[in-house]
Amino acid sequence: MNATILLALIPALAWGSVGLVNTKMGGSAGQQTLGMTFGALIFGLATMFFYVIPHHAYLGKEIWTVGIVSGLVWAIGTAGQFLAIKDLGVSLAIPLSTAGQIVANALMAAAVLGDWKTGKMWAVGVVSIVIVVIGATLISARDKATKSGASEQANNMTKGLVYLTVSTVGFMIYFVLPNFLNKINYISDEIKNQHNGIDYMTAIVGPQAIGQVIGAFIIVIFVLREANKMFERATWRNILTGLVWAVGNIFMFIAAANPAIGQTIATTFSQLGIIVATFGGIYLLGEKKTHYQMKLIILGTVLVVIGAIIIGNINQFA
Repeated sequence: MNATILLALIPALAWGSVGLVNTKMGGSAGQQTLGMTFGALIFGLATMFFYVIPHHAYLGKEIWTVGIVSGLVWAIGTAGQFLAIKDLGVSLAIPLSTAGQIVANALMAAAVLGDWKTGKMWAVGVVSIVIVVIGATLISARDKATKSGASEQANNMTKGLVYLTVSTVGFMIYFVLPNFLNKINYISDEIKNQHNGIDYMTAIVGPQAIGQVIGAFIIVIFVLREANKMFERATWRNILTGLVWAVGNIFMFIAAANPAIGQTIATTFSQLGIIVATFGGIYLLGEKKTHYQMKLIILGTVLVVIGAIIIGNINQFA
């Protein structure tokens, strides 16, 4: 079990680094989103041609459907997150995004996928979600002593929270969709369980990357209206962001397919990248925080991690 949990923690390291990498690579939200999908496409096609096809994994229409649809909603989640980072900064946007995803994904996995099977599991799960929400509230607190620019700061906070709400919904659907379609029998157990679920999840990655690119083009052209900036240098730099993300993505799906880990543990542990993002934003990107804010951020981060760990071990309370 220890080795499988370590497997589930790889996405935390990779995804926790995404906000740091894309901020270093620069560019607009549209350029970052599009560049990231290009990196994901490179990784996804490599996975398809060098693993999925040689291993004769099933690549029928069901796989293409779940892959492309999950890629489209992922693009919505990513664009929303990058827009939020512009308004809130990495050290605030990513922790809030993380907390939202922990809550949304845990509830979806529990209520829709049936991962929480007893009253005790629901009780413990709800308490842990409250802990995560309290932690997120502490992380997002502003210094009461800070007066200058308060109006602009509040406006940025409001916009950032709207973007994060859209982002959370997109990521929630992206996380849950592969197992949900199995739950409603669109994906048969025979397809899903091949090679301990690894063939199913890795087969999704290629079609998913295509869906991500399609979704990114739609968002960049019609929502962000950045068609004239799509192929500038910043877009190509953010291919690196996509490659970092893709490593976390494939390990998250493999972990979610593993019966020893499951959807709830995999998605929860993947969000522990909050530690990398929060303190990386502060110490590597130089995002300014007061002493008061740092105390709340540390306490809030600890609470989010505790809540995530409890949710991740929810089966112990069955």
